[in-house]
Amino acid sequence: MRIALAQIAATPEPTANLHLVREAVASAALRGASLVVLPEATMCCFGVPLHPVAEPLDGPWATAVRKAAVEAGVTVVVGMFTPADGTRVRNTLLVTGPGLDAAYDKIHLFDAYGFTESRTVAAGDEPLVVTVDGVGVGVSTCYDIRFPGLYQALADRGAQVSVVAASWGAGPGKVEQWQVLARARALDSTTFVAACGQADPASVGAAPRGGAPSGIGCSLVVSPLGEVLDSLGDAPGLLVVDVDPDEVATARAAVPVLANRRF
Repeated sequence: MRIALAQIAATPEPTANLHLVREAVASAALRGASLVVLPEATMCCFGVPLHPVAEPLDGPWATAVRKAAVEAGVTVVVGMFTPADGTRVRNTLLVTGPGLDAAYDKIHLFDAYGFTESRTVAAGDEPLVVTVDGVGVGVSTCYDIRFPGLYQALADRGAQVSVVAASWGAGPGKVEQWQVLARARALDSTTFVAACGQADPASVGAAPRGGAPSGIGCSLVVSPLGEVLDSLGDAPGLLVVDVDPDEVATARAAVPVLANRRF
């Protein structure tokens, strides 16, 4: 399986961000990717009111992404916002492509480091695993990466690749935490981890908005035994990596943590 991580710097304008999605999908398809991952909050960056931009899954923004995915013949994972109760939204990953249309609502909300995502976002409660080219792909969002049980649940449901879409908050030690967590979750679940984050706004001359988690870049792909296969820096870029699903079975035979766990 060839995976493309499209590390972008989203703006507050969904239409402008849709253009970034189309460009990334087309570029990834030209490079032979079958799975294209974009960050959390691709539809609209954090730091602005989200309720006015939220759209249902059959709305124009998601419909345009579906069209781009089908035309390119790839599966796309992309962060958007859908309406929830009152003025809250759901932090949603749209997973779409030829013969596939699904969505995941972020389960673990980022109520940490002084930020309270649950104030404006309603949590999901159901893990999601889809099949892409015969490979089980589990999806997750940003703060989810701190919870190993979710990744083991995804593995139990057939995931061989665990996708993480993020807009990681900057700060002392946060790059190192992101990298360590991606490697740890690969080891916990013996899956490939493909972690795609928002680029650092400073890399494109933009300023972070308020105290919102706006991205650090550093997207990476990790093997089931915790090896970093490739990664990006803090600026926008397209990371394309080939993964062999057979390595998952090999890793699980060598280190059967899923079979041996007691809790």
